[in-house]
Amino acid sequence: MYILFDIGGTKMRVVAANRDKFIGEPVVVSTPKDFEEGLATLKRIIDNLEHEAPVTAIVGGIAGPLDKENTMLVRSPNLGGWVGHDIKNALREVYKAPIVLENDAALVGLGEAHFGAGRGNNIVAYITVSTGVGGARIIDGTIDETAVGFEPGHQIIDPDNTLCPECDGNDLEAYVSGTAIEKRYGMKPFEIHDPAVWDKLALYLAYGLNNTIVHWSPDVIVLGGSMMKDIGIPVPLVKKHLEDIMKIFPTLPAIEKAELGDFGGLYGALAYARRHY
Repeated sequence: MYILFDIGGTKMRVVAANRDKFIGEPVVVSTPKDFEEGLATLKRIIDNLEHEAPVTAIVGGIAGPLDKENTMLVRSPNLGGWVGHDIKNALREVYKAPIVLENDAALVGLGEAHFGAGRGNNIVAYITVSTGVGGARIIDGTIDETAVGFEPGHQIIDPDNTLCPECDGNDLEAYVSGTAIEKRYGMKPFEIHDPAVWDKLALYLAYGLNNTIVHWSPDVIVLGGSMMKDIGIPVPLVKKHLEDIMKIFPTLPAIEKAELGDFGGLYGALAYARRHY
């Protein structure tokens, strides 16, 4: 039996699984901002699941770039209290099973490549627009190698804020993330019903995706996260702006909406566990 987890900036999700499917419904709780509280919460959930069968491996993701050994966060805008704490070895001390820690967006991308909107494609670029903005490149069903990690949300798209003088920052995350939108407009993104706002956000996202396309040259871009839901950035508008922006390639890759919803990271952890354990 596998234990799979996904620690996001807002929610923590944990589930048991065999090689074929989840065992029961995932447990979903708010992510504690304090590391000790968060680790205790994760252990409590795992302990409640562990009695089902012996644990073969524990695989999960967390929001932010990891150190070279994939043991801890080195920086995280939304989980600052977790930075610098050895998550992997803290779990290894308790559970006698292999522990795998990955970036959360990379695991969601892996899940979409195997089970979701990216399946059947060799090169999948996954971009999540949620509390923050993240993503990863998946090559032939595995997370591509990096020196540190993938952080497409921190690409600079407007050095002097000409596009958005009111934006607090000049990277993609500062322009389109849920955190940035709430700060800029004084309301939750799902409370915004002005089409002009969503068109502007689609344009900003298209600038970021143009960079993703020319750097990663994917077969498909899969867009996920809470900002891509029904009240959110419309994918057709993103495509429309991309068609105007893209100059160097004759055609765009497919642009698809993620299919796995809130459990993409758990599916990615399952794909990883099945390949390695």
